[in-house]
Amino acid sequence: MTRIVIIGGGPGGYEAALVAAQLGAEVTIVDRAGLGGASVLTDCVPSKTLIATAEVMTSFDSSHEELGIEIDHDGDGVGDEVRGIGVDLGRVNRRVKRLALAQSHDITASVTRAGVRVVRGRGRLEPHQGPNGSRRVTVLDTEDGAPLDLEADCVLIATGGQPRELPDARPDGERILTWTQVYDLKELPEELIVVGSGVTGAEFAGAYQALGSRVTLVSSRDRVLPGEDPDAAAVLEDVFRRRGMNVMARSRAAAAKRVGNRVEITLQDGRTISGTHCLMAVGAVPNTSDMGLVEAGVRLKESGHIWTDKVSRTTAPGVYAAGDCTGVLALASVAAMQGRIAMYHFLGDAVAPLDLNTVSGNIFTDPEIATVGYTQADVDEGRIDARTVKLPLLRNPRAKMQGVRDGFVKLFCRPGTGIVVGGVVVAPRASELIHPISIAVDNSLTVEQIAKAFTVYPSLSGSIAEAARQLHTRRASEEQ
Repeated sequence: MTRIVIIGGGPGGYEAALVAAQLGAEVTIVDRAGLGGASVLTDCVPSKTLIATAEVMTSFDSSHEELGIEIDHDGDGVGDEVRGIGVDLGRVNRRVKRLALAQSHDITASVTRAGVRVVRGRGRLEPHQGPNGSRRVTVLDTEDGAPLDLEADCVLIATGGQPRELPDARPDGERILTWTQVYDLKELPEELIVVGSGVTGAEFAGAYQALGSRVTLVSSRDRVLPGEDPDAAAVLEDVFRRRGMNVMARSRAAAAKRVGNRVEITLQDGRTISGTHCLMAVGAVPNTSDMGLVEAGVRLKESGHIWTDKVSRTTAPGVYAAGDCTGVLALASVAAMQGRIAMYHFLGDAVAPLDLNTVSGNIFTDPEIATVGYTQADVDEGRIDARTVKLPLLRNPRAKMQGVRDGFVKLFCRPGTGIVVGGVVVAPRASELIHPISIAVDNSLTVEQIAKAFTVYPSLSGSIAEAARQLHTRRASEEQ
C-alpha cells in the first residue's frame, strides 16, 4: 500500500488526505494545533463569524430608515434617532471560538472515518531518500514527548503561514494584536487602529467599525485594497469614509508601542497617531523554517515560500506542497485544490494542472467584493484583449427594495467570441453571486449563453444577465 505523510492539517492537508484515502493510500496527517489549520482556527472561519455579527449591524444601520423601521428606546412608541443596538464582544468571541473548534472537530471526524491517521506534533523532513525512494518524516513535540519516525512514499508539505510582524511593532496580545489574537478580546476596542489596507486589514476595519469601534485604517498605498479591482476598491473606500472611518492613505507605519492603556503608532514621515488598540495586518510569512526542507532538496523562494509546479511538485523527488506555504494564492480553496492535485498526480489518477485564471475569491467587507478570472489590470495592461461592461446596482430593482446603494456587476469577455473571461461583483453576498460567473469562466461560456439563461425577477443576479446582454449587444453591433 502506498504510504502518504502530510505535514499540516489545514485545507491543503486534510483535503489531500481525503483524496489519498479514497484512492486507497495509507495516510497520516502530522499536525500541531488541530485539523483545519489557521483557516479554521484563527483565520477564515473565526473572522467570517465575527463579520457575520458586524454584517447584521451594518445592514440595519445603513437601511433601517429607508425601509421605514423605527427604534423605540424609551417605550413611548415613537422612534428615536440615537442608535439603540450594541454588541457584547465577549459573547461574540466566545461564539467565534466555539464554532471554530466545532468545525475543527468535524474535520477530524471526517478524516478519521476515511481511515486517516492523525498524529499530533511537529513534522520535520529528513534529508535523504531511502534505497526504494521513500522519505522519512520525524515527528517532534508529540503528545508523549518521544520522537516518532514515519516512512512515506510521498510527503505533502501543507504548513500554512502566520502573521508577519514588524520589528518595532511586536504584538503583546492585549493592545497590539495580530488577527489571530483579536478573539481573546472581551470588550470592544474604543479606538482601533488597523495597520494594513489589504484584504485582512479591510475586513477587520469594516467589521469593527460596524460593531461600534472608532476605526483608523493606515494604508501605505494610495488606496484601500491596492491589489484588487480599482472600481471595487473605490466603492469600498467611499463606504468606509461615509460611515465615519478615518482612512489614512500613503501612511506607512514604522513602529507601535504601548503608552499606558493606549497604543502609539509612529509613521515613517514622523507623524504619530494614538488609539486604545492596534491591529497589525501587514501580511503573512510561510511556516517553512526548521523543517529540514532545504537539506532535503526543497527549493525555497527568497520569501521563504516553497517553489512548486502546477501539479504541486517541489524540487525534491516525492515531495509536494500546498497552501499558503507555497505563496501561490492565499485562499483556502486554492490550498485545497493544490492538495487534491498533488494526490491525484502522485497516485496516478486523472489530473488537471492548477489554473489560477479560473479561481474565484471574495473579500468579506460590506459590501462584499468577489472576483473571478482575468482582472481590470490584465485588460488595462494588455495581458488580454477583452471588452467590459459595468452595471451599478442602483439600477437593480431588488437592490432598491433592500435599500442597497453601493455596488456593481462587471463582466469581461473576449471581443471575437464573446467568451466570458472574468468578472467582479460588489454587493451584499457577492460571494454567492460570483458563482454563475465562475461557472461561465471555467466552462468558456459566452455572453449570449449567460444572457439567455433565466433569472428570477427581481433579483441581484438579474444584473449579471443584464451585463451579459449589454456585452452581447455591443458585440453584435461591432460585427455589423
